Amino acid sequence: MQQPNIVFIFMDDMGWRDLGCSGSTFYETPNIDQMCREGMRFDCAYAACPVCSPSRASFLSGQYPARIGVTDWIDESGTFHPLRGKLIDAPYLKHMPENTITVAERLRNAGYQTWHVGKWHLGGGNYLPENFGFDLNIGGCEWGHPSYGYFSPYHIPTLEDGPEGEYLTDRLTDEAIELIRKAPDDKPFFLNFCHYAVHNPIQAKPEDILKFQEKASRMRLDRTEALIEGEHFHTINKKDQCVKRRIVQSDPNYAAMIWNLDWNIGRLRYALEQEGHGRDTIVIFTSDNGGLSTSEGSPTCNFPAAEGKGWMYEGGTLVPAWVWWPGHVAAGSSCAVPITTPDFYPTLLDVAGLAPEEGQVCDGVSILPLLQGKEIPERPVFWHYPHYGNQGGTPGGSVRLGKYKLIEFYEDGKTVLFNLEQDISESRDVSEEEPEIASRLKKMLHDWRESTGAVMPQRNADYGKEWNSVET
Repeated sequence: MQQPNIVFIFMDDMGWRDLGCSGSTFYETPNIDQMCREGMRFDCAYAACPVCSPSRASFLSGQYPARIGVTDWIDESGTFHPLRGKLIDAPYLKHMPENTITVAERLRNAGYQTWHVGKWHLGGGNYLPENFGFDLNIGGCEWGHPSYGYFSPYHIPTLEDGPEGEYLTDRLTDEAIELIRKAPDDKPFFLNFCHYAVHNPIQAKPEDILKFQEKASRMRLDRTEALIEGEHFHTINKKDQCVKRRIVQSDPNYAAMIWNLDWNIGRLRYALEQEGHGRDTIVIFTSDNGGLSTSEGSPTCNFPAAEGKGWMYEGGTLVPAWVWWPGHVAAGSSCAVPITTPDFYPTLLDVAGLAPEEGQVCDGVSILPLLQGKEIPERPVFWHYPHYGNQGGTPGGSVRLGKYKLIEFYEDGKTVLFNLEQDISESRDVSEEEPEIASRLKKMLHDWRESTGAVMPQRNADYGKEWNSVET
């Protein structure tokens, strides 16, 4: 099989229900929905972590964040971390590990042109994309979001500012399309296309916002209570703040960002087809973590999945995912097999006719058989997040095997077991009904943590004193 071109679209903070093809009735994504219908939709796709940087490192390395050592979003300045509550956040690596054999490096060595466009957030200086197998880097730096907003001037160190008022999602798509149009015909390309959207700040074009303000009014969403205040945060720095959960998708600004993104995905597809790459390119679309639904404006809702970004529940890690590959993936197909971010590394090697290097540790498995309508052996999927989330979540780990998922909360060691086929909202703990399954999964999780060298948070001996003395 000829090596296909590869386009990997990695969204930021996009929740599993943020697309029309995944159930949203307020957001509109006609171009994405069409590509999803023409390919395979994954209904149990998971990010490797409930926050961004670890999932990005996981994709590039094919390893779980616990093994890589990048277990939280990268705070290079140290302004935010470590967060302190009953526990103290575990230390973690604040850049992509040196000498990582990335998927970009493997593909480049096999003759691919390798391009990174958009968000990086895996270190600056000597840890930028060009140090990890990419021929070209447009817009990738140590930033986790567009610090100056989505309208030019952006002041992104690796992206020249456009005309005043230019929109970042449009600009990055322009850059990607230009690369595709100028690509030589004798070499396949790998485009790692990482939009900053839909991460905060939630900013969109005025005309798009108006469209969804009017839609919200027609649906009477502007008269519906959208946010519910919940419990206080568990961290000392936010002890006087409360979680605010969005219970309905109704934010016109967020909807407008998604609408614009969809238009740009349509433009990208058109460019591929215009350049003759419509049938020799595989496009994979997914997100780095679940939707932001419990703090920082809570722009989206992941219901019926519980919580969102920064949490160990389904809303924090369940993400949209689909694969478009005309002539290779059956149109209108779907898959309920759980997959996770590190699976995309061996999958891309597989479609390019490559295999992991001898002795290379790869936690992911190729999902190419699933794309071909075949099966893969059942295996567990793991998470380790030894940090307090900015969104209200607490340190924890989890494992999913089949229909069961066990979560361990590190503050008190409590474990809960859920049957996700019956209870995606994770509202009913069945550990007492299924003690053998709970015990087995707990041991599996502990054994896995030990095998990866996972670093755990430490007990905060000064918790009581700090909680009572710190003013927030």
